[in-house]
Amino acid sequence: MEMQRRETGGLAIVVAAAACLAIAMGIGRFSYTSILPLMISEKALDLGFGGTLASVNYAGYLVGALGCMWIPNHHSSARLVRWGLVLTVLATAAMVIADWRLWLGLRFVSGVVSAVALVHAARWCMGALSRRGQGAFGSAMFMGVGLGIAVSGLVATGMIAAHWNWRAAWSGFAVVGLALTALVWRIVDPKAEVTAAPRPKGSVPSAAAPVAGLQLPVFILAYGIAGFGYIITATYLPVIARAALPPSVWLDLFWPIYGVAAAAGSLLVTRIAGLGSPRALLVGCHLMQGAGVALATVWPSLPGFVLGSVLAGLPFTAINFLAMDDAHRLQPHRPAQFIGLLTAAFAIGQILGPPLVQLVMHHTTDMNTGFDISLRIAAGTLWIGAGLYLFLMRRYPG
Repeated sequence: MEMQRRETGGLAIVVAAAACLAIAMGIGRFSYTSILPLMISEKALDLGFGGTLASVNYAGYLVGALGCMWIPNHHSSARLVRWGLVLTVLATAAMVIADWRLWLGLRFVSGVVSAVALVHAARWCMGALSRRGQGAFGSAMFMGVGLGIAVSGLVATGMIAAHWNWRAAWSGFAVVGLALTALVWRIVDPKAEVTAAPRPKGSVPSAAAPVAGLQLPVFILAYGIAGFGYIITATYLPVIARAALPPSVWLDLFWPIYGVAAAAGSLLVTRIAGLGSPRALLVGCHLMQGAGVALATVWPSLPGFVLGSVLAGLPFTAINFLAMDDAHRLQPHRPAQFIGLLTAAFAIGQILGPPLVQLVMHHTTDMNTGFDISLRIAAGTLWIGAGLYLFLMRRYPG
């Protein structure tokens, strides 16, 4: 066992964690964004039920995030991640069965699993890197989310070009998930993991240093706003492009562009994280993402969608990393639980996105106008989030 620990280096750990996020998030959650236009065009579902499935998935994400708050620290994160990968592959494969009740359950399970995998892959990776003195490289694992989005989008584009139907698309993603799971299985090893010892019965956990005033609730609110601000684009981008632009091969490429930008943002944030406070960077990320979300409404053209996808994608995983990094500083004795609470707030924001779209669509005359109004609301909330982080910077410096 000691030999195995020495052989698993920091790079292998980061790559494995990134692959886990690519499976749980890129395939388990966001492959749906790529397949949704195909399912709508083949009349497997309509836009309204498509939004319902998205909201159910985000509700599952909320439940998973809340569950992470109650999982004891001594439980193996590696084992939880392994279970998450298996369940993601199974839930993705089962989507080929055309049963709306089953779809609701499967999308809910995928949401639960993606939240648990996100929190515990981060915990496993950060812990392993810290023991090797390489903690600064931890943010690179979040490339997995962006690369998962990019690859799932490109694969879906190829499937559409090859005239695959929606069942074949779900099957293809399940196969990709299974292959990636097999590649990382031995690295994500519970036996090689160092976990906290269980607390003796009757003992009292060490108290965290008190956090001043409104700092925690405002921080949680701002992170929840980020969940709402990005989710309309992340759920409907290929559908929005089809409503706004004439037929083109580019219509299926905006989502992969978003994913590549998100992966690039994960690398970029490691370079600039030391140049300013995390909250100053969060202000900039929210302003940039709001601009990207809004751009499609003021410049509905091919260049506008490309630039908007880049601006919205670059801060996507950077916001996750910066917020989690600040969470470790605010709650050093309970990081997994506080990250779970933040993830729950993010999930609540996500849940509200698709119902807003459905509500706006109900009161507008056409799909394009409905998406325009929804995107402008989302952009506005992201800019409000930037204002909240600016308030925290000034009220609680340091």
